[in-house]
Amino acid sequence: MTPLEMLREHPFLAGLPQEWLPRLTGYARPVVWHPGHRLFRAGQPAERFWLVRGGEVALDFPVPGRGDVGIESIGPGGVLGWSWLFPPYRWQFGAVAVRRTPTVEFTAEGVRRLMASDDRLGRELTTRFMAVVVDRLQASRVRLLDLYGYPTSSAS
Repeated sequence: MTPLEMLREHPFLAGLPQEWLPRLTGYARPVVWHPGHRLFRAGQPAERFWLVRGGEVALDFPVPGRGDVGIESIGPGGVLGWSWLFPPYRWQFGAVAVRRTPTVEFTAEGVRRLMASDDRLGRELTTRFMAVVVDRLQASRVRLLDLYGYPTSSAS
């Protein structure tokens, strides 16, 4: 399958004008990760993002005294990475492959240039990535509540 076919198939890009997809393929390549491969850690430079085609990637973040705590899993049809879109371009979370995971990897700098050169494409992709950001932040909030619970009320 070609990178263009992979993009046409991925739910994140569904409904994009077909003429935009070949432009995106200039910054895309297929990549496969194996279980246990760490893609990145929170705080590292964010220079890529991925469309997940299969398998599973676990997102985590470091919690003092607890190590890396899982917050969400991303499977087929998901998007991995949004920190590349906003300065200072540093990962907010970490990521580790749980299973063999085929993806389409994008070079962030190239996609940012493409978005800057085409306002319509830039707005559309930014809107789609903002939906990913909101989902991840909500998942983080839920996970933090699981970890730390609700404060107990003190008896008077």
